[in-house]
Amino acid sequence: MALGVCLAAGFMTLLDVSIVNVALPSIQQGLHAQQNALQWIVAGYALALGLLLVPSGRFGDAHGRRPVFMVGVALFVVASAACALAQTPLELVLTRVVQGFAGGLITPQISGLIQSLFRGEERGKAFGLFGSTIAVSTAVGPLVGGGLIALFGVHNGWRAVFFVNLPIGMAILLLARRYLPAPTATERRSQPLDPLGVVLLGAALVCILVPFIEQRSWHSSLRVALFPLGAVLVVMWLLHERRYGRTREPLVSIDLFRIRSFALGAPVGLLYFAGFIAVFFIQTQYLQIGLGYPAWKSGLAVTPFAIGSALTSTAGSRQALRRGPKLVAFGLAVVLIGMACIWVAVDAHPGHDAALWIALPLLIAGLGGGLVISPNLTLTLSQVPVQRAGSAGGVLQTGQRIGSAAGIAVTGSVFYTQLASSHGNFASAYRYGIVSCAAFVAAALVLTLTETFTRDSRAP
Repeated sequence: MALGVCLAAGFMTLLDVSIVNVALPSIQQGLHAQQNALQWIVAGYALALGLLLVPSGRFGDAHGRRPVFMVGVALFVVASAACALAQTPLELVLTRVVQGFAGGLITPQISGLIQSLFRGEERGKAFGLFGSTIAVSTAVGPLVGGGLIALFGVHNGWRAVFFVNLPIGMAILLLARRYLPAPTATERRSQPLDPLGVVLLGAALVCILVPFIEQRSWHSSLRVALFPLGAVLVVMWLLHERRYGRTREPLVSIDLFRIRSFALGAPVGLLYFAGFIAVFFIQTQYLQIGLGYPAWKSGLAVTPFAIGSALTSTAGSRQALRRGPKLVAFGLAVVLIGMACIWVAVDAHPGHDAALWIALPLLIAGLGGGLVISPNLTLTLSQVPVQRAGSAGGVLQTGQRIGSAAGIAVTGSVFYTQLASSHGNFASAYRYGIVSCAAFVAAALVLTLTETFTRDSRAP
């Protein structure tokens, strides 16, 4: 039951990452929002969520995961209601930011609770279900959003996208109090949160994420200059954490990066999410804008990926500790095969029936994806001490948010550049975008294979 509560909360917060994408045209009509406001309705949530993942994970480790989880869910419910009732684009952007902060409070507690509640193969099963939740919520978000807009109308259907969180969130709150474990005496002890570490990491993430988010609308050289500034802040943060950790518990223990499985799994997750999330972004552009699909039909087109991921996630995580990185490498290879098939299908059938032709390739990619997200999560956190599970999960998921933002920015740039050069050929732009997504997945595969061969050479 505790796992069910965690998965429901994970589904709710991750659904809001993708569900709003198909609601943007409805929001534009209902609130007369400009393009920049629409961009920040999506990006503000992602940025706020990313900023709070590591600090809230550390806070949950130090003061108890259940209370932080419940505060996050309560805030998420209130923010969702405020989003649904927003009367101006600015109100919606601000309430989305609050909603993102709430999601950032919830998400690290889920991986931390799974680490503390389960051991061995049972932990693999739990992470498998969590991985399925990640894949399914991301993929079905457009379908759910499209269905709600079709049901409640174009002008106000977007409000239902936010109202739907209220009954879900209230049920989660009631069940969390009953089934999630209360904080132990050790967790209740007051521990400092490393305020300078929080500030340095937060500033670094803003400098890294904002240039990606503003890639299409901010063309000043100052935007590019934020990247090296972010790199400098990351170095300053690492030096501070090392020094701070000599006498007190830091925001993130540098010892985590000495754990080989964690040091490998975090960048693999970043690269995979850069390719995996961007596919849905460019597919929405292709189907809705290029081919004129309604929101619900565009959402339905990505469900084969969700089905494939759900079929393999749990089984993949059960085998993760036995098979190791080889299983993740196999999954990445299958994803690449699926992406190659998407390219071939769209090249041969670029017309209005394109969604039918890419259904099987998306199913193949989803089957591979289920062998990547959950097993990589299981392997990455397998050797992390339970008392640091929240902060480790926060670091891992922050990397996924950075990867998602980078993947959408890079793939979106490739997509729109090809769209312009091909004089509005959406099928061509989509194929080029798929190549960009595949490049990120291929980089994750190379990294995983390197670890596999290195591990085999170290074996007696």
